[in-house]
Amino acid sequence: MIKTLTAHGNSAAIIIDKPILELLNITMDTPLKITTDGKSLIISPVRGPEREKLFKQALRKVNAEHGPTLKKLAD
Repeated sequence: MIKTLTAHGNSAAIIIDKPILELLNITMDTPLKITTDGKSLIISPVRGPEREKLFKQALRKVNAEHGPTLKKLAD
């Protein structure tokens, strides 16, 4: 998807389409962190510590159940 910036007062804005917002579970109230790697602009939703804890638990479960298979795929 290619986007262009839109004038917003003295600033520039980018419109994020609704399907992307829904996919990432982002609402108008979700704080967004904007960073760069020097080449790209990276916009990430800021999640609370409870969501981070649930994510790490899910990651551990996937690694425990499928770690050997994922390792073979990586090699």
